[in-house]
Amino acid sequence: MTNFTDMLSKAKAMQDKMKQAQEQIKKIEVEGKAGGDLVKVILSGDYELKSIVISDQAKKEGQEIINDLIIAAYNNAKENLKKKSAEELSKVTGGLNLPIDFKLPF
Repeated sequence: MTNFTDMLSKAKAMQDKMKQAQEQIKKIEVEGKAGGDLVKVILSGDYELKSIVISDQAKKEGQEIINDLIIAAYNNAKENLKKKSAEELSKVTGGLNLPIDFKLPF
């Protein structure tokens, strides 16, 4: 019975570490760029768009191109956030590849 109790306490400790990591990830801000820095976006760890910076050169383009650049910059930021989140989780889990929303069933 001691092994099971020990396993449960380790699982609970891991769950607490995961919660801490999730809170840390929410505080992360990443930048995404498109068009050779024509458009930059800042995205928070919980995928909230914080800012969009459109260069003067990009403003000379048509609306459709600007829209495409914003979307590309957001997607770049999203990829950067996934990488950064994975790094943070890896620190907590010791390299286990767990999803960011991992929860134990208790």
